[in-house]
Amino acid sequence: MSSPKPKIRKEAVPMPKQSPEERARNFREVAVGYTEEDALAEAERCLQCREAPCIKGCPVEVGIPAFIKLVRERRFKEAAKQIKEKNSLPAVCGRVCPQEEQCQAKCTVGKIGDPISVGRLERFVADWERQRGYAIPERCAPTGKKVAVIGAGPAGLTVAADLIKLGHEVTIFEALHKPGGVLTYGIPEFRLPKKIVEAEAEYIEKLGVTLKTDALIGRLYTIEELLRHFNAVFIGSGAGLPTFMGIPGENLCGVYSANEFLIRVNLMRSYDFPRAGTPICGGEKVAVIGGGNVAMDAARCALRLGAKEVKIVYRRSKEEMPARAEEIENAEEEGIVFEFLTSPLRLIGNERRAVKAIECIRMRLAEPDKSGRRRPVPIEGSNFVMDVDTVIMAIGRTPNPIIKQTTEGLKTAEWGGIVVDENGKTSIETVYAGGDIVTGEATVISAMGAGRRAAKAIHELLMKK
Repeated sequence: MSSPKPKIRKEAVPMPKQSPEERARNFREVAVGYTEEDALAEAERCLQCREAPCIKGCPVEVGIPAFIKLVRERRFKEAAKQIKEKNSLPAVCGRVCPQEEQCQAKCTVGKIGDPISVGRLERFVADWERQRGYAIPERCAPTGKKVAVIGAGPAGLTVAADLIKLGHEVTIFEALHKPGGVLTYGIPEFRLPKKIVEAEAEYIEKLGVTLKTDALIGRLYTIEELLRHFNAVFIGSGAGLPTFMGIPGENLCGVYSANEFLIRVNLMRSYDFPRAGTPICGGEKVAVIGGGNVAMDAARCALRLGAKEVKIVYRRSKEEMPARAEEIENAEEEGIVFEFLTSPLRLIGNERRAVKAIECIRMRLAEPDKSGRRRPVPIEGSNFVMDVDTVIMAIGRTPNPIIKQTTEGLKTAEWGGIVVDENGKTSIETVYAGGDIVTGEATVISAMGAGRRAAKAIHELLMKK
């Protein structure tokens, strides 16, 4: 008689993390990470499905069952190699990728209990490798072709890694003084430590990629000038231009875009004051306008900078919030107050033109709009005033127009994004684009997926020439 199959444990191994009381006043990473025992226990839950629906849910198509099997066998070095066949930034993805909407949403185990914690296992493997030194894969023979990549964010780093492995010469041009793009300037230290981003970028350089920082394309060089020296160009410059509501008072002192606020905190290291001499005026009563991950990041940063009260003002209900459920939960645990079904009408200043209050109006939800979410409608006569001394606008970002303005023949959408085909090809021959500059503000992993598709298309193009 065959022995009975062991039962699959329905509950995922929980992620150890700092207590809310402790973490709300420091910028250390909230999630501590799996121990080896945790990782082995979670990996044992995987059914090793033949059809592997989880892979179909991954934008970069990581071989998930294969790497989890290697974790089970304690072959962590091989697991890292397996992941990096498709994903060059696993430590980043393991921390900030919305697995619950992608690979884990397709997980077979998720039909009877918690899905396999793919992201937590990916993070464990990536951290294990980083602590012991990266294994650098062999490159293909040099092709003699050169590719310029604009932007060292998730899309740009992914394109560069894929193309360098295929034998092409790759140079990344990054406008800021550090690589990483939104990974560096946008995501806070407590969600994605800077040392992780730096290590991932260093790995890309060790593959043979040349990185040039402080290189703003559109000013230092134009696309046309790059094409005189490179066989192809990939544009992955992201969406870094902040959006405002257009209501009275947005020019008052104490009003930030989330972009500016997070750049000051992250890239200028206000989170490390006074060791870093770049403080930011965070305020005691802070209101963050918006409901996405950026709003959660800004609110939780404000709390850690010493604010006594932080509110997130969102015009829909909790169910419609685009932020990850995990980030909403963390914010609630830390004491962030949510003002749902509320929309600002105007910002009110004092005699020194500093913001002191917000006039808001309550909303109700009507039929769904084109986004698929229920449309917020003002409730007449429900106006009220909220006392604040800092307001952070986190309602979205669009691409910086500098590349569009300096590139003749580049087709763009009305909102400013670059128009591409399914492979990332633009209206200009040998110029490709991907990530937030094409889609608008989206996830890290979706930008990486676009980068992989573009890299494949660029390689095919160059090999035909």
